[in-house]
Amino acid sequence: MKIKWGALVVDGRGKIGGQVASKNRSGAYLRTKVTPVNAQTTFQQAVRSRLADLSSAWRSLTQAQRDAWDGAVSSFAKTNIFGDLVNPTGKNLHNGLNQNLLNTGNAQLSAPVSPVGIVEPGATTATVTDATTTESCEIEITTIDADQDYIVFGTAQVSPGINFFKNRYRQIMVHPGTGTTTIDALAAYKAKFGAPVAGRKASFKVVPVNSTSGQAGVGSSANAITTV
Repeated sequence: MKIKWGALVVDGRGKIGGQVASKNRSGAYLRTKVTPVNAQTTFQQAVRSRLADLSSAWRSLTQAQRDAWDGAVSSFAKTNIFGDLVNPTGKNLHNGLNQNLLNTGNAQLSAPVSPVGIVEPGATTATVTDATTTESCEIEITTIDADQDYIVFGTAQVSPGINFFKNRYRQIMVHPGTGTTTIDALAAYKAKFGAPVAGRKASFKVVPVNSTSGQAGVGSSANAITTV
């Protein structure tokens, strides 16, 4: 549970007891904690296995290597949900960067490297058509960098009136930085969510990851209503 104190509590995130503190467009709120059904899908099991492997890799490091990660955290400080600049722990830095590298098919790090600048993909557009004519699912970015790979996330199709997609994104593919600014995501999208249907909306997000350091950028997103 994270709490920001003022005269009293002015903001909070996380869970404590049976309550969860969070925030949406209407402001801060508190709700009852709900434990979701554990579906044990193939995807869920793969994620859990990867997290276990990363924790095992951290334990397998020498103390000198762990000290190096602990000493590097100030170079990777991030702004938290309250807007405050905070450092990760050495373990979290190790696991987070290596998770990004594994997600893009790159080799893991046993020692931290110096931070590098991330080239964001710029403005993103997406177009999707169904099988009535020629089926397609293309995402266009404005900038691509050979030192990065791009994780492409998508969502299942929803009603065209829905605009909030934050918790719906799922990784569908990785686009290499040596490719073009046009990403053909049709096969990957269909494998994850099925064939696109005319009149339904999906959202896509492209996140850059440096292939050496494992740093990830903010990325950019675009929505698309499937046309015929």
